[in-house]
Amino acid sequence: MIRCTCMVQADQVPDQKQSELKAALNAFAERAFSQEATINWIRVPAMAGYTAGALSTSSIVTMTAPEALSQERRVSLLQEICDVWMEGTGCSLNEIVATVSDPS
Repeated sequence: MIRCTCMVQADQVPDQKQSELKAALNAFAERAFSQEATINWIRVPAMAGYTAGALSTSSIVTMTAPEALSQERRVSLLQEICDVWMEGTGCSLNEIVATVSDPS
């Protein structure tokens, strides 16, 4: 299983979109790592997330790879995660923090 955490601002992603994003991220994990994703979805309470002194519209999407990755592979995976997230949420690239970390 690939660990994935999505941290989103309250009311940023409707419930139906949440299900679609989880499915898209799981499909990504299966395609990229040949494993399903375990997704931890965290909603930041309203008025609790700020960026540069204003209410945040940013999301954080993190995954842990099953093996160490080359930088080239990591960049490719990060681009794909960002594409999935932008398509699913309509947010801009500047509103996404994505990571694919090596296993500990």
